[in-house]
Amino acid sequence: LGDVYKRQIHARKMLLKSETDDGEFVDIGLVGEIERIDPEIIQLLDSRDFIPVVAPIGVGREGEAYNINADLVAGKLAETLEAEKLVLMTNTVGVLDKNGTLLSGLTATEIDALFADGTISGGMLPKIGSALDAVKNGVKSSHIIDGRVEHALLLEVLTNEGVGTMIRADDADVGARR
Repeated sequence: LGDVYKRQIHARKMLLKSETDDGEFVDIGLVGEIERIDPEIIQLLDSRDFIPVVAPIGVGREGEAYNINADLVAGKLAETLEAEKLVLMTNTVGVLDKNGTLLSGLTATEIDALFADGTISGGMLPKIGSALDAVKNGVKSSHIIDGRVEHALLLEVLTNEGVGTMIRADDADVGARR
């Protein structure tokens, strides 16, 4: 199990573009970005009725460990496992418009527009980016829900109305919540 676990999330060091020197990159420490995810250990645990808890730690080619944003790992894992849904919990009601109103259903096109006009910013960027990438790469829907709401996950999965914001890749699919 040791070698399989060590290599579940293959990663490389993340470098950021310098804001002051064109063409230069800044080393931000032991932060990584995903190269690929090996689903073998997750599939094994699932086949034995275990619910895995995945730490967002990637491993580089030389065995170095990198911290990766948990939302990005969840989205990439959903893609790799060909999941039907990706559910991301947060401490807000979901994606809000500029007036603070919940946007309950969004398409990839609408999300791109919200990025462009600055409606989606800050800490919500990686969460929405991960949800959007997931639906663009085969996950049927992504849901951003408020983890502060009692039974939020059950409400999202087991009711027609759901809670929070649902994101789908195709414009034609948005009319139906489920």
